[in-house]
Amino acid sequence: MAEKPTSGEILGVPYNFERPSISRMLSSYWQPGEGMLVEKPFGVGYTLNLANWRSWVVVLVAGGLLWQQESPSSDESEDQADEPVEVIVDDTDD
Repeated sequence: MAEKPTSGEILGVPYNFERPSISRMLSSYWQPGEGMLVEKPFGVGYTLNLANWRSWVVVLVAGGLLWQQESPSSDESEDQADEPVEVIVDDTDD
């Protein structure tokens, strides 16, 4: 039986299923001179290159959106959200 390849590309998407080492993991996330996206050290696809400033912008925007989602909004308080709403329907025909 032929041995299956542990790394390569399928339809332009890289994959790597070799056993990861700490040095390979660290060097794959910090690649100065490369673009914003680099090949993942383990698995399928791409990951952020933390040596590129654009990656930090993406991380900050994602963190800000997550923080905004988790923080309570100032528009509605918890007391108002639990109160029932009265709806009046006027069914008179003139």
